[in-house]
Amino acid sequence: MNASTHPSIYTLHRGHRPLLVSLPHVGRHIPPALQPLYAERALQVEDTDWHLDELYAFAKALGASLIVPSCSRFVIDLNRPPENTPMYAGANNTELCPTRFFTGDPLYRDGCAPSAAQIDERRATYWQPYHDALRAELDRLSHEHGHAVLFDGHSIKSRLPWLFEGKLPDLNLGTAEGRSCDPVLRQRLATVLQSQSTFTQVVDGRFKGGHITRHYGQPAQRVHAVQLEMCWSTYMEEAPPYLIDPARAAKLQPVLQALLETTLNWTPEA
Repeated sequence: MNASTHPSIYTLHRGHRPLLVSLPHVGRHIPPALQPLYAERALQVEDTDWHLDELYAFAKALGASLIVPSCSRFVIDLNRPPENTPMYAGANNTELCPTRFFTGDPLYRDGCAPSAAQIDERRATYWQPYHDALRAELDRLSHEHGHAVLFDGHSIKSRLPWLFEGKLPDLNLGTAEGRSCDPVLRQRLATVLQSQSTFTQVVDGRFKGGHITRHYGQPAQRVHAVQLEMCWSTYMEEAPPYLIDPARAAKLQPVLQALLETTLNWTPEA
């Protein structure tokens, strides 16, 4: 086990079991040179997947690998395709370099949204190294174990009318409608969610998995990927300063541990 760090972009802990946990939206850094371009509100990085690095820290003890970025999704969204195609047809989407908050409000000052050339620069500087590291780690795990599982962890405010109607279920498992992982693994993870009554849950509902799940989940190549989108309300306060709620987190973490252990206890058929 060891760690690899590219501090301006990501930290990678290399484990010894066939599981990589990716947390692409936990970063909160906006480079000082870019900060004047943003609306003042944006510097509080409200659309962060808050505290997931803390919630998933136990993955290291399980022997899993863990990759965590440094920069905010407001700089570039690591879970969007490099060509910036929409992830969800017919719904409001955020871009590779988002220009709106999840509320739909403008993220940048007037006239300061990034140009195509600036987006290309951010993609080369931040997006590509993260994905190169992610790809290399999956390749390493697959080579060593014969298969690899990518668990992409996310969280979001439970009510965001610009993105979805009503309240989101507490736990949202995405498998690109079954295309990104083996059906047996999908069913076992769904059973974990269905066997608890603390949190509402759904499989392949509004959030079916973003670019990371869809791109890297290639069961025919023995790489399987799933996404878990959780409501902030399952473990934290949904208003600034976005503090974690230890009592709520204590109820959530056994479910997260059961999900990760399920991926480790599963082996694809030969």
